[in-house]
Order: sequence, then structure tokens, then C-alpha cells
Amino acid sequence: MTFASVAGAKALALLSIFYREAEIRFRRRSTALLAPFDRHDFGHHDFGHQDFGHQDFDRHDLAAAVLFGTLVTLVVLTFRDYAISNDEEVQQRYGELIVAYYASGFTDQALFHFRDLYLYGGLFDVVAVGLEKILPLDIYAVRHLLSGLIGVGGIGAVWATARAIGGPRAGLFAAAALAACGIWYGAMFAHTKDIPFAAAMMGALYFLLCLGRELPRPRWRSVLLFGVLSGCALGIRVLGVFVICYAGFVILFYAPTERGGSWRPALGFIVRSAVAAAPAFVIAYAIMIAAWPWAGLAPLNPLQALDIFNHVHYPIKTILDGRIYQMGDVPRWYVPAYVGIKLTLPLLIGAVLALLRAAFPRRAGPDNADAWRRETALVAVAACLPLVSAVVAHAPGDTGMRHFLFTVPPIAVLAGLGLSGTLRRLDQVQPLAGAAGLAIVLLALGWNATTLYRLHPDEYLFFNPLVGGLEGASRRYATDYWVNIMPEAVEDLEHYLDRSDRIAGKRPTRHYLVAVCGERLSFEKVADARLEWTRDWDHADFFIAPTHMNCDRALNGRIISTVERLGVPIGVVKDRRALLGQTLAHNS
Repeated sequence: MTFASVAGAKALALLSIFYREAEIRFRRRSTALLAPFDRHDFGHHDFGHQDFGHQDFDRHDLAAAVLFGTLVTLVVLTFRDYAISNDEEVQQRYGELIVAYYASGFTDQALFHFRDLYLYGGLFDVVAVGLEKILPLDIYAVRHLLSGLIGVGGIGAVWATARAIGGPRAGLFAAAALAACGIWYGAMFAHTKDIPFAAAMMGALYFLLCLGRELPRPRWRSVLLFGVLSGCALGIRVLGVFVICYAGFVILFYAPTERGGSWRPALGFIVRSAVAAAPAFVIAYAIMIAAWPWAGLAPLNPLQALDIFNHVHYPIKTILDGRIYQMGDVPRWYVPAYVGIKLTLPLLIGAVLALLRAAFPRRAGPDNADAWRRETALVAVAACLPLVSAVVAHAPGDTGMRHFLFTVPPIAVLAGLGLSGTLRRLDQVQPLAGAAGLAIVLLALGWNATTLYRLHPDEYLFFNPLVGGLEGASRRYATDYWVNIMPEAVEDLEHYLDRSDRIAGKRPTRHYLVAVCGERLSFEKVADARLEWTRDWDHADFFIAPTHMNCDRALNGRIISTVERLGVPIGVVKDRRALLGQTLAHNS
């Protein structure tokens, strides 16, 4: 299996989500010629209720199409606005080493000794290496464009899943809520491992839902695409093993149960379903070892990697509620706390409403209520199981909820289901109440989108009102850990030098030493010839730092520029030349 085929399979699998839904939406169910694409394509249940998988095209689908067109346009227009993240240089190098490993006929094994990167899959990085040879873009621009488009694909998987369970309105709400969530949209460009992994996991969940509806004899297409996207997830991060758990839950959820009846039919269903789904895991394993060579050296290597990540703690510090922790010493509630303050209120409230509706169904609900609850429970497992596992295992924490971004898309699906179902109930009780509820939802989504516009390109700094927004979170929680302020801060410094040295339109011959609380590459990619990166902070002329974890206070100097978002300082540029002069005079 070549990397080109792996990349192509991943792209086709994500696109097939849209294809599958589009075929259903634009054909009438009564057309016998298109029966394979009718609602039976989603299983053997009766999904007659409009908000439970009804497949006719309506205005909500048109609005979703406009949303996706807008998102793709925004990605294409803005992917250059984001700084190179702290991890991208080593991840890109890792992708190059994987390519060299295969190109050398497995003799160049430098990738197995490159830091700890061998513990990760390199699917995204290898695809980026391949695209660099085709696209006329800098490699990091390629990575940001590719990651941004995959992020939109993840939103598409959310839309398809919520729509399949709750209908077009639920799909639209889920997609819009995720698109207006800063921790997702802002991460789409520079979190080039977390976002592709999360999108692949969400795509796998969608096809697992389709597969579950077809048990115990699922269609080969569902098995194939579930296997491909599961392999893509495992080919990026070992936490893709959660899909195995999800598959087990699906089989158990769909097993026939009768009070007082024999257990043999259920056991037979489970065995037949497991055998039918087994090829998906063979496909996933093949993709995983192709994208993650170390995983193929020994059968238990993936589990070893999982154990290492859970027990080996790096000397990395993080922050929670103003207190600094080593990553291995964070409280158990570290990740859930960040989920609670980083997600938007529509996502949180909508997800809670969906869980309540599933836990406490109406006594006289529609015939398909049990199926809706079953599939909502599956999505809830995908959203909550990783978080519960992190709490129980007391997993190390780093930079907020970055490593758990893959739980956000399932939460968005729940939010779409919860908001749509609640509005339907309000319509049934009082149409005016339903209209008021819809207005509140739209206003909340619009407010979130406006906030992201004001934060651009630092959308991932969004915090919800539960913590007082960005102002309340500043210096108390993880903020600009990727130092995304770098391009703007460097530009401010260059403009300051133009003014202070009176050389408008002319570059001086002198170089200035700049200390950076961030990665060297990110600075050098945007700095002009006057500015030289230095690791000798004590003798730096200038200092650039984010306010994240008070890094801006590491060196003294006169603040000549402040990078702000929503009126909150997120980074500074300091002129230290006067202090250096005083030091030289004192030493003399």
C-alpha cells in the first residue's frame, strides 16, 4: 500500500460523506431506480419522522451547502494568516524521514531515532510532503491549507452524522455550532496533528453508525469506509484505538434483547456482526502500519505507545485556574475543565439537552424513538468515553484540551440533536415559543461567529462566558501556546525600527538580536534581514513573547507594541537596548 493510495483513500472517504448524503437528498424515495440510495441505505429501521433521518432535501440543506462553501472560501483566503506552530518543524521532518524510509527500501531507519516522533503516526505529514512537490507553496503553507480543508471535512462529517440521526435541521445546527467554535476553527490551520485526527475519528464514527444500522450483514461500502477512516485516525495518533471500543458498543447496542427470552439470538447476532465487521479492522491495521512504520515492527507496539503516553511525563508545564503544573501533576479534572470553558454555550447546552432527551424519553414518543436513543447513546460514548478515561487514568495534561479535540465533533453532533429536538418540542407546545427559541439559537451562533471574526487569526483563544471570556482566562488558563502572535509581533517590530531609525524605505546594515518566547523557525519565517534570532536572552536587543503563562514577564524592557484581541493583551514586543546600555556602563 503506497502513501498516495492512503492519502487518496482518506480524501475519498471524507468526500463520500457528502456524496452519500447528496445522493439521498436529491432523489425522491419513491424512485425505484435509486432504491440503493434511499433511506434503506442507512439501515433497516423506519426513519419516517422528519427530524430523525428524513432524507428529502429542504432549506436546511441549502443553508448547509452555503455554510460549507463559505468555510472552504475562508480557508483558501486565510490559511496564510497563521503562524508556524511549535511542533510543525519536527512533524514535517518526521514525514520526510518516513518517506526516506520507504524510498531507501527500509534501510534508512533514522525515523526510529528521531526524538519521540516514532510513537506517532505520520499520515498527515507524509501527505504534506507529497503535496509540497505539487503545489507552488511553502511547505508550512501547504500544511495549513491541507489541515484547514480537513477541518472543514470534519465539520462535514458532523453534519452528515447529525443529519442521519436527527434530520436536516439537526445537521445544520451541528455544523454551524462546530464552525463557530473557536477551539475547532482556530485550530484547523496550525494543529496539524490534532485536527486531521479528530476529522478522521468523526468520519469513522459516521460510517460506524451506517454499519450499525445494517448489522448483522453490513454492506461492504460501510465496512470499507469505516476501516479506511479508522486506519487514517490510527495512522496519526494511537488514540484511534477508541474506534475499537465504539465498534463494540455499536454491536451491543444493536443486539436483539427480549425480556425473559433466550440469550442465544443475541449471542449469534454479536458473533455474526463481529465477523462481518472484522475486515474493517484489517484495513485499518494495514493503513496504520503504512503511515506509522514503528507500529508495524511488533504487534504490541501501538499499545506500548499508549502506555508510554500515559505514564512517561515530559518536563512540560501547563496552567489551570492560575496555578502552574507539571503536565504529570495536573488534577484529574484538568481536561473536562478546559472542555467546559473552551466550548461555546450552544455546544454545551445543546449536548446536555440531547443527553437529557435520550435519558428521559417521552412516554408516547414516535416509533423510532428507541433507534434515536440508541444512536444518540453511541455519539455520547464517542464524546464522553475519552474524557472519562482521562479522568480515571489521571492522564497527563498539556496545553488545555488540545489532545482531546477529537471529542469536540461528537459533542457538536449531540448539540445539533439537542437544539433541534428542543425547538421541535417548543413548536408543538407553542409555535411562538419555538420561534423565540430559534431566534435565541441563531443569535448565539451569530455572536460566536462575530467573536471569532474579532479574534482572527487567533480564534483558538476563544473562552466562553463561564470563565469570563478571554479577559477572564488571560494569565489563568492556556492561551496562545502556539505563539500565533509571531507574524503580527514581528511586523510591529519592523515598523517600529522603520520609524525610530528614520530609514523609511531603506534598510540599515545593522542587525538586531531578538529573543523569542517561541520557536526559532516561526520567527525566522517572517522576520526581515535586520532581525536575528538569538538564544542569548541576556544580550537581546528586543524580546517577543505571548502573555501565555506570563512568558512576557521573563525579560524586562520597554513595551513598544502590544498584540491585543478583544481588548486583552495576548503578546508584547519589548525594546531592551536601554537596559543593555545601562549594563555595559555599569560593567565599565
